Amino acid sequence: MIDVLYFAWVRERIGLPRERIETGAETVAGLVDELRAKEERYAAAFADLSSLRVALDQELADFNAPLAGVREVAFFPPMTGG
Repeated sequence: MIDVLYFAWVRERIGLPRERIETGAETVAGLVDELRAKEERYAAAFADLSSLRVALDQELADFNAPLAGVREVAFFPPMTGG
């Protein structure tokens, strides 16, 4: 089981702040593919990965990162500074 967190417009499109899911995915990209296949709202949220960032156990990662041993995956839009 893995905790998946959604922030900002990702949360708005999916309609959930977080969920616990069982996944067979080996990488973040594999998890995204599983999520896209669940429902249209997930497909819409993950349509353009270039507009998303991911963190694994609160550490920034890329979509090719392995999920082995990961407890939490968070998806969010890029942050801007100011």
